[in-house]
Amino acid sequence: MITNKNLIITVLMTGWLAVSCNQSKEENPTPDNNYMQLATLWYQQSAECRALYYQAYEVARFRLDEALKIPSKEKKAVVVDIDETVLDNSPYQAWCILTGKNYPEGWAEWTSKAEAKALPGAGEFLNYAASKGVEVFYITNRKTNEMEATIKNLQKEGFPMADTLHVIPRTDVSNKESRRQRVAQNHKIVLLAGDNLNDFAEFWEKQSPLARQAITDSLKAEFGRRFIILPNPMYGDWENALYEYKYGLMPAQKDSIRRKFLKGF
Repeated sequence: MITNKNLIITVLMTGWLAVSCNQSKEENPTPDNNYMQLATLWYQQSAECRALYYQAYEVARFRLDEALKIPSKEKKAVVVDIDETVLDNSPYQAWCILTGKNYPEGWAEWTSKAEAKALPGAGEFLNYAASKGVEVFYITNRKTNEMEATIKNLQKEGFPMADTLHVIPRTDVSNKESRRQRVAQNHKIVLLAGDNLNDFAEFWEKQSPLARQAITDSLKAEFGRRFIILPNPMYGDWENALYEYKYGLMPAQKDSIRRKFLKGF
């Protein structure tokens, strides 16, 4: 019998899905971001996207209530990501499409505006958690030089505990595990919410698409319980995994890889 643990080990030892791409230099390396249009439009315009956020945070509230019924002397905490978890940065994605730019171009300008809107259900849930005596920590991969504007943005949108103690930025590496452990030293983390699996644990860090799926299957009982996942079809490690985390690929190379991953009939 193949166990989940064995499945993960097998996938990790097997390695990446084989993907080939043209390594030749492009004549025109300007990013063609039109492929992001539908994902960004779905995120901004679909009622289904809003419904998924409401649904996720309603489940989070239910699970928090369950956790609060268990007696404990430990202080309880909820850990959330910021981008596409509590704040909506889709205007930046739309700007990238319209201008042919790619991250990090324009990102600092966008975050400095402190104009990202709260995502549906996020503020209500986190304020509910705070009202129950639960501390809220925002573990983000925004950098330290973005923190003043980020905290201003969170406060403007009515989020609780938006301060330098509870907003924990990236200082060296994108891996969030050490920052989660820092919170866990003095708190019992009862819930984690994010749009990227790396927001929950380091198991998914730098893994192939197949390995990410296998790990998710092995931890399926955690989703909707301790892990609250939010939708983000616009960007993330699900896409980086397709490219084997090779961030310097040309647009045509990325397009070739995306096409090879499509499953037709």
